[in-house]
Amino acid sequence: MTARDLPHPPQLPSRRDLLERLGAGFGLLGLAGMIARTGGLAAEAPPGRPGPHFAPRAKRVIFLFMNGGPSHVDTLDPKPALREYAGESPTGKELRRTKTAGFMPSPFQFERHGRSGIEVSELLPGIASVIDDVCVVRSMHTSVPNHEPGLLMMNCGNLQPIRPSLGSWLLYGLGTENEDLPGFVVLRPSDKIVVGPALWSNAFLPGRYQAASVITSDPSAERMLANIQNPAIERSEQRRQLDLLARLNRRHLDQRGGDAELDAQIQAMETAFRMQSEAMEAFDISREPARVREAYGDTPFGRSCLLARRLVESGVRMVQVYYVSNGSNQPWDTHKNNDDGHRKLCADSDRATAALLRDLKERGLLDDTLVIWGGEFGRTPYSQLPDEKSERSSFGRDHHHTAFSMLIAGGGVRGGIVHGASDDLGMTAVESPVHVHDLHATILHLLGLDHERLTYRYSGRDFRLTDVHGRVVREIIA
Repeated sequence: MTARDLPHPPQLPSRRDLLERLGAGFGLLGLAGMIARTGGLAAEAPPGRPGPHFAPRAKRVIFLFMNGGPSHVDTLDPKPALREYAGESPTGKELRRTKTAGFMPSPFQFERHGRSGIEVSELLPGIASVIDDVCVVRSMHTSVPNHEPGLLMMNCGNLQPIRPSLGSWLLYGLGTENEDLPGFVVLRPSDKIVVGPALWSNAFLPGRYQAASVITSDPSAERMLANIQNPAIERSEQRRQLDLLARLNRRHLDQRGGDAELDAQIQAMETAFRMQSEAMEAFDISREPARVREAYGDTPFGRSCLLARRLVESGVRMVQVYYVSNGSNQPWDTHKNNDDGHRKLCADSDRATAALLRDLKERGLLDDTLVIWGGEFGRTPYSQLPDEKSERSSFGRDHHHTAFSMLIAGGGVRGGIVHGASDDLGMTAVESPVHVHDLHATILHLLGLDHERLTYRYSGRDFRLTDVHGRVVREIIA
């Protein structure tokens, strides 16, 4: 008998083979942990949960992000004085030397609503109907009037794409309430959001704190969670293979002193396995009664708001919904046709936002769910001319960062109040100004986190969301 005649022992699959075979059922990992390897994962600080630091008022956050920047003087901050100064130059220079026809009063009527009597534009009747549950901050300001750095500041507290996002900080500080779902989910209608993944990046935080980003253009759970199901292998067999791979990975991890990138992948694969059952149910808005779906509206934003409610109800720590208008894929970027643009944009956003607030309240979730509505900045109280021969109906409004408005509701915030004020023309925040750093500090505080103590050591220093800035806006806390 020769060696050739001897029976060959079965050849065990290599670690690479196992990864390839298991990969078919874990497509969503690209949303959470496995693609996070490109985000510069840190290994200086051990992963862990540093909070909460005190009793939280809120458990979760829904951020309805009006990317592009709504005009505050057309929505939430009435400025009747603009009529008196209509057409006058905002700079003191001759108008013919500028790209503006001067101060432009809003054509929309403002009326008082609710017991609080807060003035709201006719463009937002839904929000007006729930205004007693809402805090209107009219003194927001930020650092720059350009989209990219403005978006990064509002999402990450920094003008450059080098810091973790608000959601990643929350997940790092508090962990998740449901291990079967990602703790931080971003719902976006397309992959064409300005800046893109840097807005929800974990940056130097461990990969487990990266957001799961979901494209919501197709509302079916099967399309939003494409490839999460493994059509070829039963769950019991997946579990057996995943356990074997986990043991190999843990051995590999031990030999390398606890590599943060590998640890993130192990955690992400476990989450993806568990998501095959619970996520498909949580993401399936067709399970909602027809009257509920109708209340939110059958638009990308309306469906995303309803999905956001289902996700926080299932234990997701933070959901961020990026806005584009129904049909035109238009963000809040009204450099021309400001009036007509705001009519269309507000109609869609207003309906879904109001439905979300009512739905959360009816379900007893609003008290511990913080809801935020707003963009990266506002719009100028004066006009922007598309060209020299522009008609009044085509006038737009440019970016404006020294004063704008945001809505905050639930989660320990006082409803039915206005905080701060801009000047008579809406140019500058003059009373109780709130910078984005202050907003972030307040959000963290409401969730039981001290923004000065929530730090992560990286590259030789301690970093935090608010950097060296920020104060908690205690005046809006109930």
